[in-house]
Amino acid sequence: MDSSTTLVAAFLGFLEGLTEFIPVSSTGHLLLAGHFLGFESAGKTFEVVIQLGAVLAILTIYSGRLFNVFRAAPHDPNARRFIMSVLIAFLPAVFVGVLAHDFIKTVLFETPKLIAIMLILGGIVLVFVDRIAPEPRHEDAMQFPIGMALKIGIIQCLAMVPGVSRSGATIVGALMLGASKRAAAEFSFFLSMPTMAGAFAYDLYKNRDVLDISAMGEIAVGFVMAFISAVLVVRWVLGYVSRHGYALFGWWRIVIGSVALAFLFK
Repeated sequence: MDSSTTLVAAFLGFLEGLTEFIPVSSTGHLLLAGHFLGFESAGKTFEVVIQLGAVLAILTIYSGRLFNVFRAAPHDPNARRFIMSVLIAFLPAVFVGVLAHDFIKTVLFETPKLIAIMLILGGIVLVFVDRIAPEPRHEDAMQFPIGMALKIGIIQCLAMVPGVSRSGATIVGALMLGASKRAAAEFSFFLSMPTMAGAFAYDLYKNRDVLDISAMGEIAVGFVMAFISAVLVVRWVLGYVSRHGYALFGWWRIVIGSVALAFLFK
């Protein structure tokens, strides 16, 4: 692995951690950055595997709360309901992801113009929803009703289209279903754990025949950078959205998507 490849891998890893837990589409940013930088990975494995660095960041930050939830589950119905709500919200993504995996990876992931357009459209939706979301009825992400969690999980499936954003879809869905801005972000964090881990495991299985062992160095660099940047972002984002909402991220999407589209149509 030469120095230029190391720098690109480090940059993409940093970009993954920076964008994974804010509603701007980490996958869309990675694929567009990879396209313009001429970076290719077999089966897009690099882009999927480095997401585990971001998952590890979430697990590290929330390890205490998660440990307490699982320890209390045998005798606490609220703890059991929280675990069930996350698992139920995760199931629609499993169903759609397995059925549409090959189409997503071979068609949608290879269409930069679609990604740029979805960044713009998603940004418009985010700015709009940030303004018109109903008065919040749910302030605690660990106490969402099961039915609400299922609806959020169904909405999350829209993020199978790169550029939509997994966190963006879940946050918009939660806001429109009555979650506070902080609770919407936090539930998106919790749901990311099984969703991203499941996507990693299934993608690794599907691409086992095209894995490039020589790429392990760049994957390791990207993984570490994703972990570091994700830790910093997660600690910041909850306070930010509680005070300022999500409009900034909507405009971010619109600007990035528009710039990318301008270059793609050159």
